[in-house]
Amino acid sequence: MTGRLRVVVAAPLASELCELIVGLEPRVDLVVDSSLVAPMRHPADFAGDPLFRRTPEQQAVFEGLLDSADVLYGIPDVDPVAVARTVRANPLLRWVHTMAAGGGGQVRAAGLTGEELERVVFTTSAGVHGGALAEFAVFGVFAGAKHLPRLLGQQAERVWSGRWVMGQVSDLTVLVLGLGGIGAVVAAKLSGLGATVIGTSRSGASVPGVSRTVHPDNVGEVLARVDAVVATLPGTDATRHLIGREFLSGLKPGATVVNVGRGTVIDEQALLEALDAGVVGFAALDVFEVEPLPADSPLWGHPRVLVSPHTAALDVREEWRIAELFAENATRFLDGVPLRNVVDTVEFY
Repeated sequence: MTGRLRVVVAAPLASELCELIVGLEPRVDLVVDSSLVAPMRHPADFAGDPLFRRTPEQQAVFEGLLDSADVLYGIPDVDPVAVARTVRANPLLRWVHTMAAGGGGQVRAAGLTGEELERVVFTTSAGVHGGALAEFAVFGVFAGAKHLPRLLGQQAERVWSGRWVMGQVSDLTVLVLGLGGIGAVVAAKLSGLGATVIGTSRSGASVPGVSRTVHPDNVGEVLARVDAVVATLPGTDATRHLIGREFLSGLKPGATVVNVGRGTVIDEQALLEALDAGVVGFAALDVFEVEPLPADSPLWGHPRVLVSPHTAALDVREEWRIAELFAENATRFLDGVPLRNVVDTVEFY
């Protein structure tokens, strides 16, 4: 494709990032009206203030802009219904970039037809969050190895116990479920600390730092060797409750479980049972099956669970990295080169 690209911004985007995108790809015509988009409450808050409302007149203007776009930067109102409306109202639309790394779930929820999915390509921000999520994963592995729950409990009770042996990350074998953008960074960081890393890959492809790669169907072969598991997987039918009773029962007793992928990968009831039985010694969770995590979830009060409110991916440079990724993909789109992070419209990741 040649010429210019009309990009309507459907998500909060700071003026300096608008300048960044156009500076990196001058053939982009960026259409921005910040008064029509919910303002952010915190960095990377692409859904924006839930109290934000458009007047009927503003809504008409907003939809008119969406319906004039070649490309959307962001899913309007982070709402799959709005995506479906726009795709069907705008025959010119060719590409939608989602702010989330796991934007495929939003695309699935839009219920688009096969013809519509063929006409409009969807991309995600996968990889942008890899560094931040990998640091949380490493933190979770360290917390398990160093018995963080016991330390915090004794401190709270002002108990000076006898000394005990802590685990050394350099002595651990860590299973990284998924060697995509996040998993690759996790593997590199853990192997750099001396850990032995086993990774899962459907394609058989490996990444630096991984000593052995196994197919997900054969993961049971390595579980008994594993001191910690880090899940970085997307939420698909194939990954739902992958970490369930059978998986957990195969782990070395006292193993650490960390999840920085999608909450549906873990069967939370099975995890709780494994924690109570001592099969799992510690769990550091940034994502959950239902978010926000319900107030009555036993995970909140479990002494060996760390609850993070889906915030581990956020860092001050996230919005910049997404803008840079979008600009690179805009150049690819205009030059007829395959885009990065295209959503799989079968598995929707």
